[in-house]
Amino acid sequence: MAFQEINSKMVQATVAPGQRLFSQRGAMLAYRGEVSFTPNLRGRQGGVMSMIGRRVANEDTPLMTVEGSGTVFFGHGGHHVQVINLSGDTLYVEADRLLAFEGTLEQSTVFLGSQGGVMGMVRGQVSGQGLFTTSLKGHGSVAVMAHGGVFEVPITPQRPVRVDPQAYVAHHGDVRNKLSTALGWRDMVGRGSGEAFQLELSGSGTVFVQASEEKL
Repeated sequence: MAFQEINSKMVQATVAPGQRLFSQRGAMLAYRGEVSFTPNLRGRQGGVMSMIGRRVANEDTPLMTVEGSGTVFFGHGGHHVQVINLSGDTLYVEADRLLAFEGTLEQSTVFLGSQGGVMGMVRGQVSGQGLFTTSLKGHGSVAVMAHGGVFEVPITPQRPVRVDPQAYVAHHGDVRNKLSTALGWRDMVGRGSGEAFQLELSGSGTVFVQASEEKL
């Protein structure tokens, strides 16, 4: 495991020769050893679609590639940091909440509302959320950020979970997602919280939810 939680707002990562980490720009707090930080100009490893995702999510900077030999301390904005370990499964993370991850993980950018059709896309725009999220697959660890801490909610076939899109952090498992609204178009104007918009997750898995609707 590359990441170790130091406290609720900081993680420590070990960097070894021949291995690499990826982190959000500005996430490095301190480091020791011979470590280099280089902008990842490939656009989050995901090509053109990844670049579109960053633009929709108001992300105009690439990730940083971290290499060398040493120890790096990561954190950002005083936000709560949670480490999630993957053992061959896929984790979907809201783009703005991704702090750092191991280079052993296969990364791509996906549309969070892809199972919600065109209406899901429009609703995502109205709610002010990023339409694209990052998927990380394989064996390795991921550090994500949140406001006020993170709690895990199990998703079962008998009990789908509905989450305020602004409180959504990440999810994994055999899960389908759908963006929906409980209000009419006239009522939606000026509303971006879960009272108007809901992200419905069904199937089997876990969703990570932050204890605040505040955006990062």
